[in-house]
Amino acid sequence: MEKEFDLIIIGGGPGGYSAAFKAAECGMKTALIEKERVGGTCLHRGCIPTKTLLHYAELMAFYQPPIFKASELQLDWAALKQRKEEVIAQLEQGLLQRLKKNKVEVIYGSARIVASKEVEVASQRLHASQILIASGSAPAVPPIQGLQEIDFYTSNELLENPRPLGRLAILGGGVIGCEMAGFYASMKTSVVLIEMADRLLPTMDKELSQGLKMQLRRQGVEVLTSAVLEKVEAGLNLRVMVKGQPQLVQTEALLVATGRRPQSELGDAIGLKKERGRILVNDQFETSISGVYAIGDVSGKMQLAHAAMAQGVNAVMAMQKRPPVYDLSCIPACVYTSPEIAAVGMSLEEAQAAGFAAESVKITMGANGKSVLSGSARGMMKIIIDCKQHAVLGAVLMCDRATDMVSQWTQAIVLKTPLEALQRVIFPHPTYSEAIQELIEMALSRLAQ
Repeated sequence: MEKEFDLIIIGGGPGGYSAAFKAAECGMKTALIEKERVGGTCLHRGCIPTKTLLHYAELMAFYQPPIFKASELQLDWAALKQRKEEVIAQLEQGLLQRLKKNKVEVIYGSARIVASKEVEVASQRLHASQILIASGSAPAVPPIQGLQEIDFYTSNELLENPRPLGRLAILGGGVIGCEMAGFYASMKTSVVLIEMADRLLPTMDKELSQGLKMQLRRQGVEVLTSAVLEKVEAGLNLRVMVKGQPQLVQTEALLVATGRRPQSELGDAIGLKKERGRILVNDQFETSISGVYAIGDVSGKMQLAHAAMAQGVNAVMAMQKRPPVYDLSCIPACVYTSPEIAAVGMSLEEAQAAGFAAESVKITMGANGKSVLSGSARGMMKIIIDCKQHAVLGAVLMCDRATDMVSQWTQAIVLKTPLEALQRVIFPHPTYSEAIQELIEMALSRLAQ
């Protein structure tokens, strides 16, 4: 029996379920198709399990001598895995209850779009006025000689079954690679991090890259930049070319963290236009086929869960011919290393290239009371300011709670709040966020000169 809906959403990750909630709110009869478990990569093999592991690594680093004199803490890997699964199950159950409450029909199975208004899933034919593709992405594996002949990890497998390792090589110095390097280094694993670019986190601020490299080295991570893995040999011997010089890296395990590829094959039957695997969309998230939309990783716009969530809501609003809810021009990026990293808006170079009379203002966390008392005084916060409009154009943070504090700068950028207005806000003492207040005052002092 064929079913009729106003909207069919393919993919139950953050983008998909956020769109489903908004569609239900708008009175649309909605179906959400998910091939595995609601929550998507973020909940089951990404953000949530990664941050759960990192949280307990942070606790282990905290409960150390000389303040704590108990015997050395030992991580119970079985208990950690169980805790990870408990967190995932609790959040998944909350999503399912909310979907049920909003009368969104959840259908499990692999979906295929067979016509502009027709989807096939689990031997069913579903019809809808509009279709939203939120099928996400999967780990990308590069064509390296010998790689397919050995057992290696992607983030999927390593997060599914975290286990103690004596030596780990990580291919890729992006967000996943750096977070996993920090976690396993804190577990006393010997880690080698291999990055093709000349610095870690190559798409982010250079100062962040330099600071992170220094911090990982303090943790004992061997960082190889301008490094190309050319061949994998039996016994997990890695032939790496580092700045033009050959180097042999021997390891017990290999994590391939070289990015993610869009899962866009489900629209091939109707000829959706794609570029390098990503589904092409316009500024309303509509694809080359009228009535078919795409958001999140599958459209390649920005591979972040919160970006997909905002896109999902805005896509539904576009279907309703209503104005968007979210400003997608300013999306923060976060890295959960120790210390945390966050960035939003323009870099100084980008602002100057765009014609702004821009300057950067920076403060270190060495005098921040909360940072000092918690033993995390290494760190900094930097903002890019428009000297004519006295507004914030961008922010870069590398300090404890950076991922929480970046939202204040995002809000300032989106709302175009003048620095003079931001200065009126009182921050509690002692807090990490006091550095925001200090930085605002420093910026205004600079502008007054």
